[in-house]
Amino acid sequence: MSRYRFIRAARATYPVVLLCRVLGVARSAYYAWAGRGVSARTADEALTVQITAVHTRSRRTYGAPRVHAERRAQGTRCARKRVALMRAAGRVGCHRRRRARTTVADPAHAPAPNLVARDFTAPAPDRLWLGDITYLPTGEGWLYLAVLLDAHPRRVVGWAMADHLRAELALDALAMALKSRRPARG
Repeated sequence: MSRYRFIRAARATYPVVLLCRVLGVARSAYYAWAGRGVSARTADEALTVQITAVHTRSRRTYGAPRVHAERRAQGTRCARKRVALMRAAGRVGCHRRRRARTTVADPAHAPAPNLVARDFTAPAPDRLWLGDITYLPTGEGWLYLAVLLDAHPRRVVGWAMADHLRAELALDALAMALKSRRPARG
């Protein structure tokens, strides 16, 4: 505890003049300190404690905008930029992942005809193959996976992975399926 705080706490019991003389503090210095108010650093520390409490209550999901809105809802006023003290205190909110746009349709080309008509059953193996391409997030970027399924046994007959989404990916999966299954002509 600082000497000035001690004087403020004990001034109800003893005169300020006596306390200042005993503690070796100039009376004018004490009154200057008392008139100054809370320092910016102390205010920042108190605000950081309040921000941390709101952040913890939100299960560490709220970022600065939501923490600011929560504090305003509680009736505490502070600037939005002051809530940015969160980052200095190591408090960061959760971010939604951005959705990757993988397919961009070319308006000049007409879509391929739907030969299956949503009938995903096949009378025998190698009569109907179904394909799909999906993407997987990895630490080094996106990885694309093309898969061909045989509709009769519902098994994977061909697949291919690549770090790009070009026609070669689907063609590689088709080549694997043709090589492994060797379907009859037609």
